[in-house]
Amino acid sequence: MITGTYDVVVVGGGVIGAFIARELTKFKLSVCVLEAKADVGMGASGANSGIVHGGFDPEPGTQKARFNVEGCQMMRKVTSDLDVPFEMIGSMVVAHNMEEKEILKKLLKQGKENGVKSLQLLDSWELGGLEPSLGPNLKGALLSSESGVVCPYELTQAAMENAIHNGAELFLSSPVTSIERQEDLTYVVHAGEHHLQARAVVNAAGIYSDKVYEMGMEAAVGDEIIEAHQESFHIVPRSGEYMLLDKSEGMTVCHVVFRIPSEMSKGIIVTPTVDGNLLLGPSLNPRADREDTSTTIPGMEQVKEGARRLVPEINLPAVIKAYTGLRATTDRANHDFIVGRTPIKGFYNAAGIESPGLTSSPAIGQYLAEIIAADLEAKLNPDFDPKRKHLRFRDLSFEEQQELVEKDPSYGRIICRCETITEGEVRDAIRRPCGARSVDGVKRRTRTGMGRCQGGFCSSHVVDILAEELGIDPTEVVQSTPGSYILTEQTKMKGEE
Repeated sequence: MITGTYDVVVVGGGVIGAFIARELTKFKLSVCVLEAKADVGMGASGANSGIVHGGFDPEPGTQKARFNVEGCQMMRKVTSDLDVPFEMIGSMVVAHNMEEKEILKKLLKQGKENGVKSLQLLDSWELGGLEPSLGPNLKGALLSSESGVVCPYELTQAAMENAIHNGAELFLSSPVTSIERQEDLTYVVHAGEHHLQARAVVNAAGIYSDKVYEMGMEAAVGDEIIEAHQESFHIVPRSGEYMLLDKSEGMTVCHVVFRIPSEMSKGIIVTPTVDGNLLLGPSLNPRADREDTSTTIPGMEQVKEGARRLVPEINLPAVIKAYTGLRATTDRANHDFIVGRTPIKGFYNAAGIESPGLTSSPAIGQYLAEIIAADLEAKLNPDFDPKRKHLRFRDLSFEEQQELVEKDPSYGRIICRCETITEGEVRDAIRRPCGARSVDGVKRRTRTGMGRCQGGFCSSHVVDILAEELGIDPTEVVQSTPGSYILTEQTKMKGEE
């Protein structure tokens, strides 16, 4: 039984799916997003470096190069429209020897071929003046002034909120299990209790994008079948392990600092985050299990060694958190993005999106939305609103804070001391479009629990607010995923000693 009918169903609620949905709402199209997990951005979009890459690293002529450069150029306006913090702090690729210094020249040439501006080769003395904490024997660096940092999960949430604001619908905890084709060549996408009819399907399923494409191939008809199989691909998940340092270390470096990239990775980096911490990583190791986001001792040692090679005196005892993300690397020779139409009419791919996927996401969303709108003969939506606002109490002036507290006293009660997050912000995070439904969901939207104490003070308060806002018992509140309960039973009633 069909439970909903749409022009376009987007499979995947990461940053790519969120921007595709947002861009599709610029047209007169009904749009739905299906996300397998309990919240948006819980895959690679929530566990990456948060770097906006300049575009000198991808091979010229590839989709990676195109969308990286276009996305970087779009990022300042996109983050402004969506009220997401973005800092264009610049990046450096450093050379440890003369052989690596020659590679910098190749990266400079490659960047110019890709259309990257503001690239500059630095000698060792110039590098030392800009980043004195780096190793003393470095031979030079390639400086990209148009690179920067952004919060990846906030960018994902903001794009999805804006898509919903403009009419898109979102179904969480809805993994796609099969895709069928009807006689009129429209699709029926089955995802749990949802059976959605659509004129077009977009595969933005991250590390499961090969599996979703296989479902699309099963729906192929006639001449589509052979060509669709010829363009099939396989995702080889690769883990990236990270270490996050306290804000006391946030000014260790002022730029995103890379080593010379390899064929498979940009290597271990040291970078400030947009929120003032210092981030180290990622490692690079294959993972057989697509759900395995555990950290490992070898991975952590790889991160430590790589970080020390860049910053010998880095303060590793200041680490407050370690985590792992999984890259959606394809088995194709050049590991390029797979974006655009497929041989299956009405079925589109945004697959194999590894780094620089975060940077590329606005450009990929715009490109796919435009070709889908053209194929469906959709007109522009004159009511599209690109803006989204997000109140951050700690960023307000004292006078603005006072005025807000007078209007709503909940903004005068601090819930998270480390990050200065108020009760009003927590409640807003739950009530917003695509609102939080777990402790980690509140954390990703407000930064409660992201400070030095890692939730030691604020978690119990967040549980109480979630229970009240959602109308559930505190024992039903979860940390992140279904079943990850925090409380088991009540030990005493209010008023008991």
